[in-house]
Amino acid sequence: MVLFGKNITPNQHKIAEDFVLLDNFYVDAEVSADGHNWSMAAYANDYVEKNWPTNYGGRGGNYDFVANKPVSTPRAGFIWDYAMRAGLTFRNYGEFTDDDGNTYLPPLTAHTCFAYPGWNLNIKDADREKIWEHDFDSLVNANAVPKLSTIYFPSDHTAGLNKNSRTPFAFVADNDLGVGKFLEHLSNSPVWKECAVFILEDDAQNGPDHIDAHRSPAYLAGPFVKRKYADHTMYSTSGMLRTMELILGLPPMSQYDAGATPMFRSFTENADTSPFTCLNETVDMNEKNTADNGPLEYYSNFELAKADRIPDIKLNNALWRKVKGSIISSPPPCRAGFVTICVPDDDDDN
Repeated sequence: MVLFGKNITPNQHKIAEDFVLLDNFYVDAEVSADGHNWSMAAYANDYVEKNWPTNYGGRGGNYDFVANKPVSTPRAGFIWDYAMRAGLTFRNYGEFTDDDGNTYLPPLTAHTCFAYPGWNLNIKDADREKIWEHDFDSLVNANAVPKLSTIYFPSDHTAGLNKNSRTPFAFVADNDLGVGKFLEHLSNSPVWKECAVFILEDDAQNGPDHIDAHRSPAYLAGPFVKRKYADHTMYSTSGMLRTMELILGLPPMSQYDAGATPMFRSFTENADTSPFTCLNETVDMNEKNTADNGPLEYYSNFELAKADRIPDIKLNNALWRKVKGSIISSPPPCRAGFVTICVPDDDDDN
């Protein structure tokens, strides 16, 4: 709402308005290095949490937190490992894959759509969605739609103000269109009546939020998701995963999702199968950065070949300058503390 409002993200606003507004959602991760582990396993192990700060700080170590290394992989695996052990089908689109769609994790190989690209900001999310549509429709025709799918839309990272790259507005609008078209296509399919869609960022990465740097957008959609409802419950990445586990009949993957609050309040027993209608974007999704004035650090060529090579504070400042048209830096990250007090019932003898 602050940086990329309804004119840039009409579909994500529409999802929140038509279904559930989650205004108290927080990611468990700090950055992408641990974020993909938290988002897929409700846990990032000791190696990951202790080593990503040195890697991100340029003090040594490799970005190997999503690679095929036992030392960085949760002991019991990710949510797809749990699903497959339970005999549930699974399909992966872009998660834990490289530019060419090759997987970092061997267990994903047989369940990955290799036509769907991994990290590559030169590929639009709207084009990724078309690849997903083609694969999904073939599965529908074969009566083989999986019980669980993971789908990766990365354009909302933006390229900052890199000259000749698409503008932040173009990137985020493209991300919004990809998400909108995905939900429209899914909601017009034969399987919509039994679908639940969970959309989140793997991390907020030092986000300049006035409540806490971990607060992040999150969305729910589906026939059993409440319509036009604001859910103020405090939810987390682990709580979203716990909700998915309960739907799929899977056990918790860690102590964190085991103890997290499931998103019960956002669901209803009364299904509404009316489809979602994607809205057209109102900005030019091919607009390029051309300005070359102001502090050089905002316009320097950030490293985009790999995820998270851009210093997050510099990128936040660059985005703030572009959106606000001001030389003022973005607000600093807020750090909040949350305390839950349990009061026993009057008839509780303990």
